[in-house]
Amino acid sequence: MDRSSPVPLYFQLSQQLEAAIENGRLAPGSLLGNEIELAGRLGLSRPTVRQAIQSLVDKGLLVRRRGIGTQVVHSQVKRPLELSSLYDDLEAAGQKPATRVLLNTTTVADAEVAAALGIAEGAEVALVERLRFAHGEPVAHLRNHLPAGLLTLQTAELEETGLYRLMRAAGITLHSARQAVGARAATADEGKRLEEPEGAPLLTMQRTTFDDTGRAVEFGSHVYRASRYAFEFQLLVRP
Repeated sequence: MDRSSPVPLYFQLSQQLEAAIENGRLAPGSLLGNEIELAGRLGLSRPTVRQAIQSLVDKGLLVRRRGIGTQVVHSQVKRPLELSSLYDDLEAAGQKPATRVLLNTTTVADAEVAAALGIAEGAEVALVERLRFAHGEPVAHLRNHLPAGLLTLQTAELEETGLYRLMRAAGITLHSARQAVGARAATADEGKRLEEPEGAPLLTMQRTTFDDTGRAVEFGSHVYRASRYAFEFQLLVRP
């Protein structure tokens, strides 16, 4: 703690704790102890510690448990808006990604998929549906359509790594994407799958990815737990 800084001590403490949670030094389930113990250990007043903890409780990163103390719940995934896969972003953030493949099959393109991929409605496409985990908790339900014959996707490989890595390994050069981000309430099935109550807020993302020839190579329709996930934007002033 920098006591000479104009930044309040409670905020300094909350920022340090949040950073420790996000980089995995404080894993889900870790106990911080109660406020009196923390205040004594850190040489801070109890109100300062209480305010720092409350700010992280409000963010959903900590929970107070009677008779136990303050416990880490989970860290929120903060993903930059760039052409990268969720798997790579989770791995880079130290979030220990894991995948459960729900579907790996072929189907026919409906109007939405056909328009996104620039193919005829009713054409055959590959369909991959996955549940992505971080630190053992579900974070997102991912649904991806790819043009038929683009590459062969093995379920075992999809559970070990990200889709974009497999595409690059197959010689596909990802160049750009068109993406839309939104939000809506979880259905009963989505809530059960993502361990959220029905009606809980979900973030949505639809993305069409293009290779270096301008060909659409993937259309993704994904939902994310808003309690565990956030998109980050960098905004620049126009000259």
